Amino acid sequence: PPPPPPPPLFFLMIRRPARSTLDRSAAASDVYKRQGFGATPGEMDRYMGMDYSEVVDELLNVSGTSTMPDDVIFRMFPEYHASLGVDACANWAYRMVSTDSPLEEKIALFWHGIFATGNDKLNNPLVLLNQIDTFRRNGMGKFDDILLDLSRDPAMLIWLDNQTNHKDSINENYGREILELFSMGVGNYTEEDIKECARAFTGWSVKNAEYMALMGQKDSIWPYSRISWHYEYRQDDHDYSEKTFLGETGKFDGADIIEIICRQESTARFISRHLYNFFVEDEVQVPSWQEVPPKNPEAISTLMDAYFEHRHDLNKVLKVLFESDFFKESEYKKVKGPAEMVINVLRLSGGFEEPSLSMIQAVDEAGFMGQLLFYPPSVEGWHTGQEWITSGSVLDRVNFSSARLTDLSSPGIRDIVNRVRDRCGTDTRPDYVIQVFLELLGIIEVSDMTSDLLLEVCGGENSVIDTTIGSFDVMASNLLRVIGSSKEFHLV
Repeated sequence: PPPPPPPPLFFLMIRRPARSTLDRSAAASDVYKRQGFGATPGEMDRYMGMDYSEVVDELLNVSGTSTMPDDVIFRMFPEYHASLGVDACANWAYRMVSTDSPLEEKIALFWHGIFATGNDKLNNPLVLLNQIDTFRRNGMGKFDDILLDLSRDPAMLIWLDNQTNHKDSINENYGREILELFSMGVGNYTEEDIKECARAFTGWSVKNAEYMALMGQKDSIWPYSRISWHYEYRQDDHDYSEKTFLGETGKFDGADIIEIICRQESTARFISRHLYNFFVEDEVQVPSWQEVPPKNPEAISTLMDAYFEHRHDLNKVLKVLFESDFFKESEYKKVKGPAEMVINVLRLSGGFEEPSLSMIQAVDEAGFMGQLLFYPPSVEGWHTGQEWITSGSVLDRVNFSSARLTDLSSPGIRDIVNRVRDRCGTDTRPDYVIQVFLELLGIIEVSDMTSDLLLEVCGGENSVIDTTIGSFDVMASNLLRVIGSSKEFHLV
């Protein structure tokens, strides 16, 4: 029988690349890529002149964020204002593409994956946009405050049915998930702790929930958006009696429960492992954490120590993470999630200075790859890492990145090609042309195989390239196609 066809490029063994293409001064670009969604060449011009620690500090200390204003989006596309279906996802995508504070959006994406809340049940994307805005504002603060905000968030309350959690008839749904999926992880509490937790959150509800849900289904104030729910604490529905939770006894309410949760070692470990998994290296999926130890126990221990030392302040924990050796040495140990990859490509290609229907198409593409924002597969969220890669999704990823990166009419891609021309000129060795392209796309190293493919596009390592002639556009397009299809582009 004939030999089997070679595997797609992305399925080749994922390993640390062997051939360096850039000096390690590109570390600033690398941290920007992993703290955000990849730096554009213009952003790299600025950050490459800064020390690594200066880049970290600027990304962590968000102030005066500039992004596409909502009123611009709403004026040109009223359906965005209506926040119906995938249009609301596109609203968030505009923020991710246009922001000058990418870590603010990246941390919102981090929490969206953990506190996974789905519009397929809510049928009200506006409250999900409000939830994302909460993650954006407070997602790098104290974990106690993050959980408190989450417990008062109408989208979460409806998602996990806490509006039906009454003092005379508790609903354990939120009480269970805040322990299992949001803070401590399986095996660190008892069934009795779940019941006591649920009792503490009785009365944490939404105002006039039944009426609001009914009117929302009718789109009662179209086209100005569906009615948004609001948090309400119902004193007469709260259980004020004594409770015993995680070995402590008192007349606890939800805020007391959160304070106890955040003091637990299991909580520090759970959050530290999530941060490591999101920013450093793909771990096994969360349901296996009880049986499978971390890939880097010392790193998790370092983050746990920072969590307690800084009184649960995640901004300080992130600073420890980003300045650690295990972060700096972790290139190509994570598969980019579909949303992250799509936003990375859109930031590079440009052309989104004004709202466009193509943003909805891009969000749909991320859904085809396995991650439609606001529609997690379950309360557990999305499985990450190499589970992002299937025989179907890899084709979607490669086709999307190749199509966008080879469109020389896009302002961002045209800028990249022009920068290559300015730096390379005439009679240039192909390895230098390749190096400049990779640098402008934020790639530090590539494997021998990727390098050989790129050299082949250039006519071999002994060829001489004139980047000033018009026909260079064809070579540039082919180089960008190979880079966008390479495993290095889809790893971070």
